Amino acid sequence: EMGEDAVTAVGPPTSPPAMSEEEQLELQEELIKVEDEIQTLSQVLAAKEKQLADIKRKLGITPLNELRQNISRTWQDVTASTAYRRTSETLSQASLKATAAFSSVGSVLSRKLEDVRSASRPRPVQAPPAGSGGGGAVGLC
Repeated sequence: EMGEDAVTAVGPPTSPPAMSEEEQLELQEELIKVEDEIQTLSQVLAAKEKQLADIKRKLGITPLNELRQNISRTWQDVTASTAYRRTSETLSQASLKATAAFSSVGSVLSRKLEDVRSASRPRPVQAPPAGSGGGGAVGLC
């Protein structure tokens, strides 16, 4: 078990507590025993991982399939979260407001553009009404 002893073992070296030779031998034996257990557990874990890989291969489960399942599961977890729902609702409302604002701006711009077009069109020149004394030679007899 790695607890406070593991943390203190990393600190500055200290002199070992005074213990008898018999206690030191017991601790040495325990150390060897724990190291052997760790080695055995590592070997068992490696064998189990190989067995797992064989079973998955026989079932047709590929790493890509597992990745897809994990991504799908993660996405479902995210979309089910309260934070996601709140964010989604907020963005939806913001989108509606932005759409309305852009529509309004578009209408205003369209009207202004039409006003500019109307103002810049050349107006047809109208002939002066007859008998207004236009000073022309037409109609003088």
